[in-house]
Amino acid sequence: MDQNGRTTIDIIVPCYNEEQNIDAFYHAVREVEASMEHCDFSYYFVDDGSTDGTLDRIRDLGVHYISFSRNFGKEAAMYAGLKASTESRGGLGADYSVIIDADLQHPPQLIREMLQVIRETGCDSCAARRVSRKGEPRIRSFFARSFYRIMNRFCDIEIVDGAVDFRMMSRRMVKAVVSMPETQRFSKGIFAWVGFDTRWIEFENVQRASGESHWSMWGLTKYAITGFLDFAETPLKVTGVFGGIVSAGSVIYLIVELLKTLILGKDVPGYESLICLLLLFGGLIVALLSVIGEYIGRMYMETKNRPIFIAKESNLPPRENTAGTVDPIPEKESSIEERSHQ
Repeated sequence: MDQNGRTTIDIIVPCYNEEQNIDAFYHAVREVEASMEHCDFSYYFVDDGSTDGTLDRIRDLGVHYISFSRNFGKEAAMYAGLKASTESRGGLGADYSVIIDADLQHPPQLIREMLQVIRETGCDSCAARRVSRKGEPRIRSFFARSFYRIMNRFCDIEIVDGAVDFRMMSRRMVKAVVSMPETQRFSKGIFAWVGFDTRWIEFENVQRASGESHWSMWGLTKYAITGFLDFAETPLKVTGVFGGIVSAGSVIYLIVELLKTLILGKDVPGYESLICLLLLFGGLIVALLSVIGEYIGRMYMETKNRPIFIAKESNLPPRENTAGTVDPIPEKESSIEERSHQ
């Protein structure tokens, strides 16, 4: 709470080509803010390299904003907003931070319920989950449910089916999330990995206020692969198990062939079966090497230590870094966001 005993809440809004929705979204959230007594909202819009007039609409609102130099993805936008929230109010941060989409698919009215749940239960996070996928293509719904089942079966974390990015988090949970500086981010997994007690609010699927979803099937597939590889070691373990099985089978086959040769004499070799086995195991080996290569590639990208995003414009106030010097991101000047682990 601030000096006046009011609860401070930061609203973090990742945006990509949402020019048509910005005004309606902002007014909807302001109505919720007006209905929440003893609460002060601050808004942090993150323009993820939009190519339309999204940034102009955000400037007109007079809120805090960060604009990326290009499209770095929603994960980077959420990280930028959360990091800005931890550095707000002289570095103290807000009591709670809310991540919410600008397309009004996340009902702003749930912010009231989230705060109420947190106050009643003492939990650190209250998140929303969809209980229906009305209006969504069946094939996408099928793959989404399959993804959650696979993740929960093979990963050490548990991700609730239907979970969305819309959630309210306490200050200490936000700091824990921001302390994880990996560039290839999967926030649903990160939220689960950092722990903290999370309660869920269910809601029916809501259609976008206007425009079309920016997530293609290929984009969702890559996102799912990133999430799985970031939190699952199963593919590597399967590779080892497969190698052990093949080695054991080879030894058994060698013993059988030796016994047949000693007892029955030399047999006529089966060239067709040999070629089939070579092709089969050759293909499997290449496939398993590609899995290992995927993990190595991700390690390689992380060791580059690249920034999670690059901000070309912002109206955030100057920040003090750990050395006590001022590190501003002035408006319309390019700057690189330093990784939080330094």
